[in-house]
Amino acid sequence: MSSAVEETNRRMLRARDAMDRAYAQPLDVPALARIAHVSQAHFTRTFRATFGETPHRYLQRRRVERAMFLLRETDRSVTDICYEVGFGSPGTFSRTFHDIVGRSPRTYRKESTATGVPTCFTMAWMRPSD
Repeated sequence: MSSAVEETNRRMLRARDAMDRAYAQPLDVPALARIAHVSQAHFTRTFRATFGETPHRYLQRRRVERAMFLLRETDRSVTDICYEVGFGSPGTFSRTFHDIVGRSPRTYRKESTATGVPTCFTMAWMRPSD
């Protein structure tokens, strides 16, 4: 692997790590491109080529993964969870959650209350495949 490719990968990882840490913050492509020290268009193309999905979709998936955990492990309302994980509206949250998980947040919460199943199996089974 050339040093240029390694540097590009490092830059993309830096931006992805920022998304992992601050998933609930309002992150957009210009901010992420600044973190990676590249142009916006180059960032979007390279991120997708490196990780197989757009930066926006990656961030949505991270937020939904966190929401899945909160829906399983807390009694907080779906609306509270929506805002905590970084979505701007309950409608967008529900639509995105359904697109990624295949069911609504409320349905997911009802179905995920499996008893007697180890958490590691539940988490592996409930992880979104998209």
